Amino acid sequence: MRLRNIPAAADAIANSKYCILNYTEHKGHWHEIFGSNHPIAMEIGMGKGRFLMDLAALHPDINYIGVERYGSVLYRALQKMDENPLPNVRFLCINAEILPEIFEAGELDQIYLNFSDPWPKDRHAKRRLTSREFLARYDQILKKDGHLEFKTDNRPLFDFSLEEVKEAGWNLDAYTYDLHHDDKMNQGNIMTEYEEKFSSIGNPICKMIISREKR
Repeated sequence: MRLRNIPAAADAIANSKYCILNYTEHKGHWHEIFGSNHPIAMEIGMGKGRFLMDLAALHPDINYIGVERYGSVLYRALQKMDENPLPNVRFLCINAEILPEIFEAGELDQIYLNFSDPWPKDRHAKRRLTSREFLARYDQILKKDGHLEFKTDNRPLFDFSLEEVKEAGWNLDAYTYDLHHDDKMNQGNIMTEYEEKFSSIGNPICKMIISREKR
């Protein structure tokens, strides 16, 4: 995906009170960033932030962290936050590979992955956010009773993800190949921008909910 460079993005991120820049200093102390002991949920690859902000507005008793590696994309989320500030939202402009360096074991309660980059070439499989390599990273920072939710319209990526869940030793709690026609799993569903776009042209949305192996 080719992203348009936005010159103002770097300064906006550097000066925004919603972006955490010295993130490694907060490992084990992320509740202090929010000033509460509320559960912490994270969306990795949040894009322009619509899903995350809609969740945060609905659940003020949960703190949310949005991870987006591209500054030009995060800039759009910052613009939305300036228009509608949410005290329970913070952002990180990082590569998700370094998450275990930023969060202590069990510091996150929930992880969301929405319409992640499929990295279609086989040699790039390790880069997929649902690969066993990334599941191992999430395993380091998610609470033992925490969950991960993944949505996509990309069936090959979803099938790959189901296999990786098994290989990584996680529990597959629920899954569907057609979320919007699954009354149980679609209950309370928050749509992303991509979800609206793809479902409007007839693409079925796949979703799975997984949890860590019980120890």
